[in-house]
Amino acid sequence: MIGAIAGDIIGSVYEASPIKTKDFPLFHQHCRFTDDSVLTVAVAKAVLTDGDYRRWVWEIGRRHPHAGYGGSFINWLYSSDPQPYNSWGNGAAMRVSPVGFAFDNIEDVLSEAARTAQISHNHPEGIKGAQAAALAVFLARTTRGKDVVRQEVADRFDYDLNRSVDGIRPSYGFDVSCQKTVPEAVIAFLDADSYEDAVRNAISLGGDSDTLACITGSIAEAFYGPPSPEIINWVKSCLAPDLWSITAEFCSKYNSIAA
Repeated sequence: MIGAIAGDIIGSVYEASPIKTKDFPLFHQHCRFTDDSVLTVAVAKAVLTDGDYRRWVWEIGRRHPHAGYGGSFINWLYSSDPQPYNSWGNGAAMRVSPVGFAFDNIEDVLSEAARTAQISHNHPEGIKGAQAAALAVFLARTTRGKDVVRQEVADRFDYDLNRSVDGIRPSYGFDVSCQKTVPEAVIAFLDADSYEDAVRNAISLGGDSDTLACITGSIAEAFYGPPSPEIINWVKSCLAPDLWSITAEFCSKYNSIAA
């Protein structure tokens, strides 16, 4: 899942200023972790402990109040009894990658991915987006076959994955929906030849850059292996200590990274 966090951090500087090129500095002085990283770590914490996604998303999210949450999610986060609000936003997909790394069969991956979404993003498109992102991670990790990822995700979720990054880029714009983010993130992975190339593809689309790169980065890590030591060390330097501690524990258990 460290690939997801790295993607978020790399993409953070371009969220408000989208770009349409793959030629950009990977390590920018203004890069930071955002809500994508915070909530990915929260899901990882639930996987490592009691499976209570609502508890840990609520608790860890509140520890980092300035991470850039959307308005509806802020209301959820500061409710004394947070309830789902029928969201189809891409927040359901951005935080789900730990499920794809931790569970060992498709049925469990889809079930747990739905559970991570339902605490807030219980619209069918929100659940679908989380399941599709988690399944892509799982299949990339277990089959090492891009054709398998493309076919399975397209067939199960009716996403059009027979497009290219170059074809999407000219007309694509900022979009916070799962249905207009998850397919594009998967394609950014499918069109890449390395972890870094996948993240550059995602950001170059010019959309919700940190979330696109977070989702794409998680799939690319599952397929290519973890990012370079340089990227991992940079992530460690950017993350808050509590977030890094959970990340290191999760990666050591599920990703075979001596973080």
